[in-house]
Amino acid sequence: MTKEAVIEKIDYSKEKIFLNNICENYHLDDEPQTKVMRKLIIRTFAPYINGGVALELGCSDGYMTEELASRVEQLDVVDASKSFINQAKRRALPNVKFYESLFEEYQESIKYDYVFASFILEHVLEVQPILQMVHRLLKPGGKFFVVVPNARALSRQLAYHMNLFPNLTSLTENDIRYGHRRVYDRVHLNRDLEKAGFKNIAQGGIMLKILADFQLDELIGEEFLQDEHIDGLYRLGLEYPDLCGALFSICEL
Repeated sequence: MTKEAVIEKIDYSKEKIFLNNICENYHLDDEPQTKVMRKLIIRTFAPYINGGVALELGCSDGYMTEELASRVEQLDVVDASKSFINQAKRRALPNVKFYESLFEEYQESIKYDYVFASFILEHVLEVQPILQMVHRLLKPGGKFFVVVPNARALSRQLAYHMNLFPNLTSLTENDIRYGHRRVYDRVHLNRDLEKAGFKNIAQGGIMLKILADFQLDELIGEEFLQDEHIDGLYRLGLEYPDLCGALFSICEL
């Protein structure tokens, strides 16, 4: 069976149910590490954003939507979760339009200066249809911003050596809880992007990750790790991207 045939057989109604069930596990306002990562993602991307029209794939609770909207003239947001869209709409952002749709079914004809996919590619059923959609919607000279969790994060390597899972790309309980379907390392992320016709103009890691999510939540929440530590871990991550909690790519066609 060809890959195209497999894609055609995706049951989008079941996919919407799956995604809406997964969103019930997301309580991002309660996770200190998530807040830190979001700020660092914006810090990483901001120098490459200068007005224009943008598309955000997935809005979650709208934190990133609000940050991005303040840096562009118009922001379109696509998310299959009505719950997430309603949360993001409460921020009352005047230059943002929301579309309740699977990414695969998004049919807008506008071309974008920027497309953002922050912690998205690890969730989708098939990656290439999403990347092909972005390729179609991105203007010549436009930029595609990607962030994914890193299979080779220091914390994940530590867990592997503690025999907590069989290999670095195994889906952990936490991955499954949040609806992850794959775990990327840099090689596999680059291969997917290149296959879809993108080239990296910048890539690296975001924050060297020393411990598991729940441990970092506790250390940050209790202010044992303070702003100076976070800044240091971010800068260390620029030197050692392979050990970071997340990988980023900034791409052009």
